[in-house]
Amino acid sequence: MTTSDHFLRRLAGVRPATAFLVALVLLLAGLFLPGVVGGLLLALLAAGLGTLTFTTWPVQSPITRLVRVVLLTLLVVAAVSKTL
Repeated sequence: MTTSDHFLRRLAGVRPATAFLVALVLLLAGLFLPGVVGGLLLALLAAGLGTLTFTTWPVQSPITRLVRVVLLTLLVVAAVSKTL
């Protein structure tokens, strides 16, 4: 079993509401906490979204890929600007 298979199996066991709430808390904390701390939380969220995007890329439709890349780009820009 590869690492991505293990990751996807664990992710499949997470309830959607829990995943949404964790992501929402990270996003809000990253946006409202000052400076580097907020930037690091946003970067952590971006890393998670990047991993999810990378591992599910082959099975996503083109519009879903576009939306994920745009959101990932916005999140990285927010993390960098928050850190600086």
